[in-house]
Amino acid sequence: MKLYTSKAETAAASVVVVDDMILTKEMPTAAGSKMLEGYRSLFDAEMITRLHAAGYEIGGKAAVGEFAIDLVGETAYDGACVADGILRNAAAEIIKAGEAKAVVGLDVNGSVRRAAAQNGLISVKPTYGTVSRYGTVPVACSGETVSVMAKTAADCREILEAIAGHDDKDGTSLSEECCAQIKSGGSIAKPAKVAVITGCNLTPDAEAAAKLSAFGAMLEQNGISVTAVDAGVLTTASAAWNILMSAELCNNVSRYDGIKYGYRTENFENIDELYTNSRTEAFGVLLKTAILYGSDALSSENYMKVYDKALRIRRVIADAFAALFAQYDAVLMPACSKMVYTEADVQADRYISFAENCYTAPASITGLPVVVAGGVQMIGKAFAEPMLFAMAELYEKEGK
Repeated sequence: MKLYTSKAETAAASVVVVDDMILTKEMPTAAGSKMLEGYRSLFDAEMITRLHAAGYEIGGKAAVGEFAIDLVGETAYDGACVADGILRNAAAEIIKAGEAKAVVGLDVNGSVRRAAAQNGLISVKPTYGTVSRYGTVPVACSGETVSVMAKTAADCREILEAIAGHDDKDGTSLSEECCAQIKSGGSIAKPAKVAVITGCNLTPDAEAAAKLSAFGAMLEQNGISVTAVDAGVLTTASAAWNILMSAELCNNVSRYDGIKYGYRTENFENIDELYTNSRTEAFGVLLKTAILYGSDALSSENYMKVYDKALRIRRVIADAFAALFAQYDAVLMPACSKMVYTEADVQADRYISFAENCYTAPASITGLPVVVAGGVQMIGKAFAEPMLFAMAELYEKEGK
């Protein structure tokens, strides 16, 4: 079971691992794809620079699935992390083994949140634009977010505060004043009312449902009102995000042509064959499916009725969350439909990650912050990370 794509020897007390979607000068970055095997960046990602400035050492690169659009990393070109038939997430295994304080990675399609939930860890997907994406491998730029996974909420918060902040090199980066809101400061009021989302596209199994119920009960025991709310239009987030993610991915991977860098086929006689065969041989099935899906969504025939409609749905979902946050302080929902994924699950449905993101897509498509704790995810309005961390710490104190 390969957890690292590269590992650095360090005796530093504060070690952080980054995943293979983060560019590093000292170690190759492959994004889990044969297309980028052996690629070495000329510069470090902005968050690497900030981690070094805060006194952390980079202990290696955690393996990821190809371009991070799968369940928990099973589509990596050099093989999935599997133990006893169960799919393992490399970042989660590294943290559980105590080899790093945290793993910083790119949350594209919810794999970071699913892995944290299934492994009893804490993760945070911060408000979109509060952590620079400069130096990350681009996939779905309008929703992907640099995220943190760790054993405790305190460790997650510590690393997030080290990497958050405005960056002129990232055109989507928010102002320093906005970014400062996600950092702890002064007293933090715990939520008074929390909505539990029910009626999602997939029904969680007994174990996942029990996690959600237990977390809600823990909140109620601490004086927080918990109310079940039907998912409503949030059920459309998965379909809309799959369209937007695939369309953006399609554009972003067009740079991998077998000429400038990356994998190049030996089987070609003209430029068209060079492009086609390089991509056919280097990309995996799931990624190729997303590329074709995205190409079709962006075609002149489908642009308005598919891609443009997905953009409109994004606004509808954002409005739905705004209505929820007018009544509730946070939203509670599962992070996955089951607490274990097996090889058989993927063999039965190779596109399962497109369905499983019914839980993670709502926050991805809107850029809202999420903290995972106790096997569930808590979604807040923009810049609500301190409150979400407070709920996670309440679980650490009361729920375990």
